[in-house]
Amino acid sequence: MKITVKYFASVREAIGQGSEQVDTAATSLSGLRDELITRGPAYAQALARGKSVRMALNQVMSDESAALSEGCEVAFFPPVTGG
Repeated sequence: MKITVKYFASVREAIGQGSEQVDTAATSLSGLRDELITRGPAYAQALARGKSVRMALNQVMSDESAALSEGCEVAFFPPVTGG
């Protein structure tokens, strides 16, 4: 299925792009993350399992079990702090 993946902040800097269209066989955010990690060192470093990475599905914060659907939008970004 084709989906849109967006990257923000340090994840975007590490990967070198803000968004891309992805043709994926993954059915969940977890599967997509694992699939992206295999794309190369930049993805592996930015999305590594030991790193804290937040995810949103169709602009709603979601956990890794969230199901993907054709045409959905996924966003990856680091935890946000502020004051």
